[in-house]
Amino acid sequence: MEEALYPQSGGEISRKRRELAPAPLEAFRAFSASVFADGALPAKAKQLIAVAVAHVTQCPYCIRGHTEAALKAGATEPEIMEAIWVAAEMRAGGAYAHSALAIDTMRQVASKRQG
Repeated sequence: MEEALYPQSGGEISRKRRELAPAPLEAFRAFSASVFADGALPAKAKQLIAVAVAHVTQCPYCIRGHTEAALKAGATEPEIMEAIWVAAEMRAGGAYAHSALAIDTMRQVASKRQG
């Protein structure tokens, strides 16, 4: 039987996290609640941002959790997919922008060979 790459996050893992570090866990929960509360941005927008970021960081737990939270906050499936496309564009755009480092390195190596 094939073992899953990521264990199912459930009660046992939650209890172990709480047992191992209760104070940081509580601080993180409070921080998270504060971050995702309505503010200058509504909670729905924040969850859509989180869906996009989760896809860029490729965190499967975050993808599932924030997709569900976005739906609960009123996001539609098309809005979620558009957020994912924004993430894809930013990820691709980052690779394209960072090609400047490769081009600069090629230029430096060529210059050393000629000099």
